[in-house]
Amino acid sequence: MDGNLATEPKSPVGSQIAALPFRRDKNGRLSVLMVTSRGTGRWVMPKGWTMDGRKPWVAAEIEALEEAGAEGFIATQSIGTYDYDKRLDDGSVLRCRVEVFPMIVKTLKRDWKERRERTRRWFSPKAAARRVDEPELATLLRSLSGKPQKVPVIRDLIRSA
Repeated sequence: MDGNLATEPKSPVGSQIAALPFRRDKNGRLSVLMVTSRGTGRWVMPKGWTMDGRKPWVAAEIEALEEAGAEGFIATQSIGTYDYDKRLDDGSVLRCRVEVFPMIVKTLKRDWKERRERTRRWFSPKAAARRVDEPELATLLRSLSGKPQKVPVIRDLIRSA
């Protein structure tokens, strides 16, 4: 080699958004709402592709309603990202980066778009972290298990809701 570093072409990265629906009980403890994925039945957050013409948090709010039947107040600022490998319909795999927007759930609908395709369940952040496959998502969930109100985005959302 002549001293120049060979560079491989970068693989494409898909851009997705997710809602992190949560609620607080009367003692202030946080629970997060997770849903099962349609294909594998893994526990995930409501997520999907970004939507043309929509702000990312609006798209995340739509996913929460469609996938989990959750309505509430969503933050306009994300609390982090995580990466995962998405298997596409043609069998190929696309690396995706997911931007996560916290959402205080005010209402859970009994009838929602994907109710026959998914199961939804409330978990403590630690229990949710144990059930997800993505290490970065597990870390993000565990960060909410102590004092979530110390996370600025969560604190601001709680105050404004």
